Amino acid sequence: MNDEIKSLDDLKEAVAESAVVLTEEAVAPLPEPVRDNLGRSYATGKRKDAVARVWIKPGSGKVTVNGKEMNAYFARPVLQMLINQAFSVAGVVGEFDVMATVKGGGLSGQAGAVKHGISKALQIYEPSLRAALKAAGFLTRDARVVERKKYGRRKARRSFQFSKR
Repeated sequence: MNDEIKSLDDLKEAVAESAVVLTEEAVAPLPEPVRDNLGRSYATGKRKDAVARVWIKPGSGKVTVNGKEMNAYFARPVLQMLINQAFSVAGVVGEFDVMATVKGGGLSGQAGAVKHGISKALQIYEPSLRAALKAAGFLTRDARVVERKKYGRRKARRSFQFSKR
């Protein structure tokens, strides 16, 4: 770069040189995939009160939750679709076997936790899938939880019935 900038042309050249340097630095290499000695990747997913521990490995697309098949554990088709969304967005349907253990919450929260865990594990297993999963919002933990009950009220917001007389 020039020591002194005396004209607009000098300024344009200085800005162009610094822009080239910035674009070269901005392209960061992808992180290394993290896999254990069995070729699996592990992640934790959360939703409401549910916490899912998820392991993925290359396979035929079999999903096991708490020792049961996904169809047996999550009987509602909506919950099964929710879990398979991560694979369809990443474009790897039927390529990974999933083994998950879930605790806490109800079925809907557990399905969301498994989906979150699968998404994070896919990103750890294959870092190039991060862009698609991040764009779909699957790597962000959904922070919405049940509002606490307040004193002097029947529920979180519902008051006791008011009687005028």
